[in-house]
Amino acid sequence: MESHIRRGADGAVVLDLAAEERALLRELAADLRLLLQEEPTDPALQRLFPPAHDDETLERDFRELTRDGLVSGRERSLDLIVETADRTTLSAEEADGWLRALNDARLVLGTRLDVQEDFDWDELDAGTTHGQQLALYAYLSWIQEQLVEAL
Repeated sequence: MESHIRRGADGAVVLDLAAEERALLRELAADLRLLLQEEPTDPALQRLFPPAHDDETLERDFRELTRDGLVSGRERSLDLIVETADRTTLSAEEADGWLRALNDARLVLGTRLDVQEDFDWDELDAGTTHGQQLALYAYLSWIQEQLVEAL
């Protein structure tokens, strides 16, 4: 596949994405931001906030102290995608924010789909609902890979 993200001569990250891709990324970021505002009872969200303690009391105290900061950092990265999706270039700092947001989206989606390391991508049938979600996961992975290479 041809790369749609690269490092420009001036050091900026150049985005050569179709309008549909940009709209998809904005929508995905907005959806994940809404999901983050809910209580983390969704197992997919729990993947974003793994337990820090085995002891329930310590874990609850830790969550009370850190959850707002962790959520606001994730929300800033998601907002950055929404705000910059139509740009043709990103600064290295903005691209790093994209990476963080895409990683969160992949973690949530991958958890919901139960993506395992041994998943056979050659057997993917994008014609099914599950297949479409797996295709989205693969697309996010591909965008993330290109950002890493550009940085």
